[in-house]
Amino acid sequence: MTLVTHVSPDADDLTARARIRDAAMQHFGEHGFERATIRGIAETAGVSLGLVRHHYGSKQALREACDAHLAQVIHRLSDQVRAGAEPEGGSYVAAARIAGAPYQAYLARALVEGGAAAVFDEMVELGTQWHADLDQARTDQPSASPRARAAVHTAMALSLTVLHEHVSRSIGVDALSPEGDNIVARALIDLYSRPLLSKDDAKKALDAIERHEKT
Repeated sequence: MTLVTHVSPDADDLTARARIRDAAMQHFGEHGFERATIRGIAETAGVSLGLVRHHYGSKQALREACDAHLAQVIHRLSDQVRAGAEPEGGSYVAAARIAGAPYQAYLARALVEGGAAAVFDEMVELGTQWHADLDQARTDQPSASPRARAAVHTAMALSLTVLHEHVSRSIGVDALSPEGDNIVARALIDLYSRPLLSKDDAKKALDAIERHEKT
């Protein structure tokens, strides 16, 4: 069986352009977008200031390139999962953490600062397709569109990236560690396999929303 592992790098990932991008993700993650400097990024990448501007033009364009790269990583991981590959680390939670580990600080900081739109949007697009596919096997009528569910699901999935310190404190281990993977995966499986609302409770809640919408 195929194994979901680290996503293979692009051919240019050993180039100066890729080193600049990776250095930018490091600086944006550590200092935030506003405080990070092109000069500092160039020094970390081991290139000249002029080469950074040659490849990316501006700091904003560099951030967009970082987001596009991370969105591509997520897309490739999703493709592996949809192909039925066995997850590295024993669960898809672990596989996602391993693949995203180099980008953890960047993504957390970007989400807090209102960035990473391309990453969020890519996850919503992938999630929309997942929900649409699953809907074909449903016997009931969904109460929200696949896209709306995907957007909320994406926000929930990314919350661990931002709130991992609080989650870690609550569960007693680092949520972004192999041990944490197992705890988070078990919690998610339990939550997803046992609905928090009964069908009657869900109907009552939806009826209340519909009554409110008509007022």
